[in-house]
Amino acid sequence: MARINIFGGAKAENRLRPVWQAPTPDHVVGLTWSPDGAKLAAATVSGPVVVFDAHTGKPLHELKGNGFGTAAIAWQPGGSLLASVGQDKVVRLWDTATGVEVKALDAGAAWAEKVAWHPQGQFLAAAAGKKARVWSAGGELVRELSAQAGTVMDLKWRPGTNHITLLAYGAAATYDPFAGLEPVKLLSWKGSPLAMAWSPDGKILAHGNQDSTVHFWYFDASHDLQMWGYKTKVRELAWDFSSRYLATGGGPVVCIWDCQGGPKGPEGTKPTMLPGHDENSSLTVLAYQHRGFLLASAGSDGKVMLWQPTNRRGAQVGEFAFPGVTEASALAWSLDDKSLAAGSGAGTVAVFRAG
Repeated sequence: MARINIFGGAKAENRLRPVWQAPTPDHVVGLTWSPDGAKLAAATVSGPVVVFDAHTGKPLHELKGNGFGTAAIAWQPGGSLLASVGQDKVVRLWDTATGVEVKALDAGAAWAEKVAWHPQGQFLAAAAGKKARVWSAGGELVRELSAQAGTVMDLKWRPGTNHITLLAYGAAATYDPFAGLEPVKLLSWKGSPLAMAWSPDGKILAHGNQDSTVHFWYFDASHDLQMWGYKTKVRELAWDFSSRYLATGGGPVVCIWDCQGGPKGPEGTKPTMLPGHDENSSLTVLAYQHRGFLLASAGSDGKVMLWQPTNRRGAQVGEFAFPGVTEASALAWSLDDKSLAAGSGAGTVAVFRAG
């Protein structure tokens, strides 16, 4: 395993143009856009999920969410269903046209924290405790996957496949939930992972870890390397659409790794460093556009920053700060990449036009 150490322009016009702001009942823990861009859902830590008119900011529905607190939400690709999970052991499916709960699925254990739709929208996966379950969009259980060595910290569908990856202590296990209980690949190492991100081409799996490192796997070859030297544990990861650039957090500075160059990827290179958030803060979220070159970052300093990392005239191209002492806690790009939503720890959602 190779190890890479990281080392510690002028501002352009502000390309984050505010459209609207609206309150939510509590700290915003998740944001997701409807496929047509007409609605935006915001999940709050105490449970309620607010569905807004994405153009005006008018609240359309306030869903009760999950008992004891909602942890994550996800909008069905190409559909109208919204999935939510939380501390009540239930995966809830909501009809966003009516605001009515249409299904309540047993997550298998308390404290379900992750939920993910298959990219085509016909299957839904959720993790609770050491296990994950997969259902059809209609709520029929397809498979309960094998228990992991520790709590499942993240789960993601591998792009271009029907395989799903579970991230837990000591391994990233990838399964075909339609074939059986044995993983199709097990990437093992000693460590406590926190979050992962697949490159859009499905070739590279990156995950941030408790020990302030980022692990990086070439999936087919099972070749790995590790980036180290981060200030804090790493939960913030985002790939650009070309699968060339990986943005990572782990402190107040955005690090951009250039992952071209064959099987060695960024090995032996230095990342591009993008300072802008307050020095004593930490990044909370990173989000690249789906098909564009803009990267958004959010931090515990309450700032939302917009970057164009390859812009030679200056990478920082936009900035917004939530008022008061609060963090910027969530980010989400609309599917057409024209709008960016941000949430705050004080219970505010803001939508911007970006470009």
